[in-house]
Amino acid sequence: METRPRILTGDRPTGKLHLGHFVGSLQNRVKLQDRYECFFIIADLHTLTTRPEKDAIGTIATNAREMVLDYLAAGIDPERSTVYLQSAVPEIYELNLLFEMLVTVPRLQRLPSLKDMARSANLNEMPFGLLGYPILQSGDILLPRANLVPVGKDNEAHVELTREIARRFNYLYGEVFPVPEALIGDVPTLVGTDGKAKMSKSLNNTIYLSDDRKTVEKKVRGMYTDPNRVRADIPGTVEGNPVFVYHDVFNTRREEVRDLQERYRSGSVGDVEVKELLATALNEFLDPIRERREAFSSQKGLVDRIIYEGTLRVREEARATLAEVRKAMGLGGVWNSIRRKAEKTVKAGGV
Repeated sequence: METRPRILTGDRPTGKLHLGHFVGSLQNRVKLQDRYECFFIIADLHTLTTRPEKDAIGTIATNAREMVLDYLAAGIDPERSTVYLQSAVPEIYELNLLFEMLVTVPRLQRLPSLKDMARSANLNEMPFGLLGYPILQSGDILLPRANLVPVGKDNEAHVELTREIARRFNYLYGEVFPVPEALIGDVPTLVGTDGKAKMSKSLNNTIYLSDDRKTVEKKVRGMYTDPNRVRADIPGTVEGNPVFVYHDVFNTRREEVRDLQERYRSGSVGDVEVKELLATALNEFLDPIRERREAFSSQKGLVDRIIYEGTLRVREEARATLAEVRKAMGLGGVWNSIRRKAEKTVKAGGV
């Protein structure tokens, strides 16, 4: 039987997924299901790095179900891909601890994403768990021995750290892990509707895959555009303008987009028309996703079964990987030596 290369990627279960998730990673996952053996992680342990409170933990199960519904609606096929819950795989904790021994604090402090995460969570000081977030992420990737990691641009540096950990482990203990590659989406970072930062739930600048048509229209009407254009007859800037960024990504009528760009630059079209056409394009893009989501959500117990069966499968993979890790490091030999001598002593009637 031919062995396919493996993919590992996933999301923190903090709620429903948005357009930034789709273009950053989700669409690549869907495309690659036939060519790769896919593992998609519900990374609930990662939520603890910024939200360890008990009430926040209490929302994980609901958020995970919503997120998996978005996976299914976007085209993830549970018959071809494995979706699983991170915290239900005990071996990830062990692998995380072992990998911590292979990385220095200054190396982690050079990752700009950690400071961004702390800032977004309004943390004045960096928790140890957040500092070690990329190491746990490396454990996620290497536990199923993934070869490819579809990620957004902001996580590319984390995959590079994973590559360093895999190489260092293999150098010290022998070849156990593949050195994975990052796969960046066609749109590495999608700007939010406010035009100030990437699309993010915490910044409330998102358009969700599950938003209904009227919600999409309302959000598009409120989108940031060229601030210097106070009237429709004033020439506007297309480059970097969030409304046109979205047209480029989601509007399949390319001639319409080119016409809008030309008229916007010449001051012969208003923001209202540009936004109305964008809302139409976005709703056309989202309609089939919303329809599939509704169909899947009507199947009682489906999502829980998918997560449960996927987690059981990954547990088997995890046990096999950790057995290889312990053997390579010689950790198993320490316990086996002590156990054999202790059993021998007991059998001989000793201490």
